[in-house]
Amino acid sequence: MRVAIVENTRVTEAGQVGIALAEAGAQIVTIRAYSGEPLPDFDAHDALVVFGGEQNARDDEKHPHLPDLADLMRRFGDSGKAVLGICLGSQVLARAYGGENLIGSAPEFGWRSIGRTEAGKADPVLSVLPDRFLSFQWHDDTFTLPEGAAHLAENDAARHQAFRIGRAAYGFQFHFEANRDVVRNWMTHFPDLIERKEPGWLARHPKLETTEGPLSDEAGLALARAWVRQITPV
Repeated sequence: MRVAIVENTRVTEAGQVGIALAEAGAQIVTIRAYSGEPLPDFDAHDALVVFGGEQNARDDEKHPHLPDLADLMRRFGDSGKAVLGICLGSQVLARAYGGENLIGSAPEFGWRSIGRTEAGKADPVLSVLPDRFLSFQWHDDTFTLPEGAAHLAENDAARHQAFRIGRAAYGFQFHFEANRDVVRNWMTHFPDLIERKEPGWLARHPKLETTEGPLSDEAGLALARAWVRQITPV
């Protein structure tokens, strides 16, 4: 099982996705696209993971790899290979399939409740979760659903929280990879940004981590394992 991971920002952690890939014995190649490293070779990998970043999915001038990344995600998806886009990755996947990127229209931060749609209940990945679950959010943008996509999860802040295109190309607006260790690391690197984003959240974090963190971690690992099961080595 050969998996390419594309990082779009310096502070990127695989979290629950990394745990699930390690359990499956995946061979992982990490590409730091934000620093100019070339995108992965399609033929050399069975699956593609694209993580988040501070840029928006149309910020081609500052991040010229984004159009090529969108094309690569679509090539993986059209071939039936497994794709996982998280936060920015989901927005680039939506772009790849003709969705509109809605910049700054859906700010959301912290552990938040998300609900499965009817399609999500029948989906091979989302079906592992209860109808409502917790996951970590950190985004300002959202997207319209690409034509033909299955709408899998939603909440009041951003209707399109998860979708699937084709066999196994998945976009998740929420950071289900972000377990409690990842969240603590983000707090260490970005305390001022978090305080501006959600005033008082850092002070509330110890209680939130105790009450909401374990539930989010459980849901995130279940999702990660279910997505990894969609990888078909070729």
